[in-house]
Amino acid sequence: MAHAKGTFEVKITPQPAEDGVGDPGVGRMAIEKQFQGDMQGLGRGQMLAMGTAVDGSAGYVAMERVKASLQGRQGSFALQHNGTMHRGTPQLSIAIVPDSGTDELAGIAGTLSITVANGVHSYDLHYTLPDLP
Repeated sequence: MAHAKGTFEVKITPQPAEDGVGDPGVGRMAIEKQFQGDMQGLGRGQMLAMGTAVDGSAGYVAMERVKASLQGRQGSFALQHNGTMHRGTPQLSIAIVPDSGTDELAGIAGTLSITVANGVHSYDLHYTLPDLP
């Protein structure tokens, strides 16, 4: 399994609720990320989130398309996020959507982890890529 590490900047923009679509208590946000390091590129997606009456407890899901250069190969792939916070304790799972890779990243598979320390967002991508034909 290959490994790519680096940092990213993220911009999260709240989106207005749509009349007649879902529960207005579910927040919807646009996500834009700029990745640096072993993977260079742009991630764009949407997040749905909901807090609870208990401080520090919440959940979110998100779908994100990453267009990037990885290992000298160009293409895109999708990430699926599933996160919860239980009274301040986070749990996050981010997976590459199967068969979502395009161009030279076709066939990519794996997981991504995120850490935030001192206001800096870092990623750690564990992945496999088939050999080019």
